[in-house]
Amino acid sequence: MSTHKMALWILKENSFSNPKVVVGKLVPFLLGMALLTLSVSLPSLKPPECHELDVTKCEKASTLHLAVFYGALYTLALGTGGTKPNISTIGADQFDDFDSKEKKHKLSFFNWWMFSIFIGTLFANSVLVYIQDNVGWTLGYALPTLGLAISIVIFLAGTPFYRHKLPSGSPFTKMAKVIMAAIRKWKSPIPRDTQELYELDSEEYAKKGKVRIDPTPTLRFLNKACVKTDSSASGWKLSPVTHVEETKQMLRMIPIWMVTFIPSAMIAQIGTLFVKQGITLDRGIGSFTIPPASLSTFVTLSMLICVVLYDQLFVKIMQRFTKNPRGITLLQRIGIGLIIHIVIMVIASLTERYRLRVAKEHGLVENGGEVPLSIFILLPQYILMGTADAFLEVAKIEFFYDQAPESMKSLGTSYSMTALGIGNFLSTFILSTVSHVTEKHGHKGWVLNNLNASHLDYYYALLAILNLVNLIFFMVVAKLYVYRAEISDSIKVLGEELKEKTSNQVIPRD
Repeated sequence: MSTHKMALWILKENSFSNPKVVVGKLVPFLLGMALLTLSVSLPSLKPPECHELDVTKCEKASTLHLAVFYGALYTLALGTGGTKPNISTIGADQFDDFDSKEKKHKLSFFNWWMFSIFIGTLFANSVLVYIQDNVGWTLGYALPTLGLAISIVIFLAGTPFYRHKLPSGSPFTKMAKVIMAAIRKWKSPIPRDTQELYELDSEEYAKKGKVRIDPTPTLRFLNKACVKTDSSASGWKLSPVTHVEETKQMLRMIPIWMVTFIPSAMIAQIGTLFVKQGITLDRGIGSFTIPPASLSTFVTLSMLICVVLYDQLFVKIMQRFTKNPRGITLLQRIGIGLIIHIVIMVIASLTERYRLRVAKEHGLVENGGEVPLSIFILLPQYILMGTADAFLEVAKIEFFYDQAPESMKSLGTSYSMTALGIGNFLSTFILSTVSHVTEKHGHKGWVLNNLNASHLDYYYALLAILNLVNLIFFMVVAKLYVYRAEISDSIKVLGEELKEKTSNQVIPRD
């Protein structure tokens, strides 16, 4: 067996995530949930109950109360940040890329992964919220804590059956060494013959279950890290070609990563301005009053329905035209999601303009009273947000996983997670900046506490323009993007099977 084939064989047998990493991140997750449950359960860890109408007269939380509460939140953040990129990665890594049948199932994995995530979201936004409001916070937090503990036990029980991935060291250290080596040798000329560049023997990669990667002309500056010099003996002065190519691939994804910031900021509107709009509208259905935040349930339901339709219907239809096993490419799927985000903001702007006109007609501008319109006029923007998630959010996590090098899958998946966090910060920055700028020179401003006296329609129109600019930027970077080479021919096999199947379905003419 040749060394290259040996590396492929070892990679096939061992290129799967390490469950120990996931367990290590689930522990702080569970501790955070347990601490949060205690903070709302034990009298000594929570402020005394207050029944005053004026909350300023209530006894303030002590330093201990705040320390326990915020300590629980930060512990949860630590557990969540470490768990989400790894748990999805280990799930995807259970499928063998070298088996065309398993590869076919892997193409649907992230659809059903996000489907399961949103099932949990639906349960949390409905059942758990009801329990917390009507039964108590103790039970409302104890149930998910218990559920998390049970899930960890189930995960541990299945550990012997998982396909494990061999540890390959910190990807950050590897990337830092490549960049530092390239900077240190920025004056060194790159040889024309790529064989002169530094590279490890195939046996070294075979032992670690990896495959050598040939040098590419993109991001050529980083190739300087492979140039052999008299002083380039250490790892911080000399890196092998494969490490350089892995670093290049992670850097090539950064422009696509940046594209996801704006749509992530749009998602933040669901729990902020969309809710504030709902408060100003008629929320009554008979004797029942709809909580404005509950409309987010329609985002979840829309996403669940669209994911099923996408996986079971849309992909099969598109396969007939594109002959692509995925139906459409990952970047095309992201692009469709970006277009839907533009439509969402346009509809939200028009809906808000209509709401403001009705408020003005009924003399509700100054007093900020309830506008005689049903809260359900906001449904289109909520439903479309779920549709956008089915395209963009699923494609985003699959893209960063799929395009990351084999030894950096979790880091690639973390691109998707960090984009959501950055999007929330970006949403706050845009809102505060627009509010500050539009209140200058005696103007009332676009976003005020009294929405009836605001111009939220202008703000949504601005967001639509930002999404349009973001789409144009995406079209440029997507055209320049070079997909990572497949480590196996499974996709090619699936494509050939699809072409053969399609050709056999063609009815011959008489």
